[in-house]
Amino acid sequence: MRPGDGPSGPERTFGEDEIIVTKTDLTGKITYANPVFLRISVYEEHEVLGKPHSCIRHPEMPRAVFRLLWDTISSGREIFAYVVNRASDGAHYWVLAHVTPTFDAAGRITGYHSNRRVPAREAVAQVWPLYRELRQLEERGDRKEGLIASVARLEGRLAEMGMSYDEFVWSLTNGAAR
Repeated sequence: MRPGDGPSGPERTFGEDEIIVTKTDLTGKITYANPVFLRISVYEEHEVLGKPHSCIRHPEMPRAVFRLLWDTISSGREIFAYVVNRASDGAHYWVLAHVTPTFDAAGRITGYHSNRRVPAREAVAQVWPLYRELRQLEERGDRKEGLIASVARLEGRLAEMGMSYDEFVWSLTNGAAR
């Protein structure tokens, strides 16, 4: 990815040995944030606890991917996704997110847990053009129609590749996608 070709704001990175961790309730409000999350997102703990996790949503991140993410985890399954986030100071940072539902003893979902690692630069360079295309679709017409078009394009692109979103993410992670 060339400078100026990606999300706005300076890019922030974190160590390959670090993991960003957050937990949320069923509505996506943050119930736990580890020190790495707080440092990278430039928030104090009291500023994020009880706030929607979307406080770090980067405006250039496609809503279609979040729709897929929420549909997946609310059905009780885990998902891996490449996500660009925005820190409170305007910087952006890419992550490879692993989001899982948390269950109680009766098997009911009680919240969600997300671990994020540093993504491979090659994977970000490959996912960014697709995300940019999805955002362009989302910005056309009204909000609902834009999301419908973006979801359809994501599903169509995955069908063209003969992959599920999980397979797409792992193909990028393993350097197989073109």
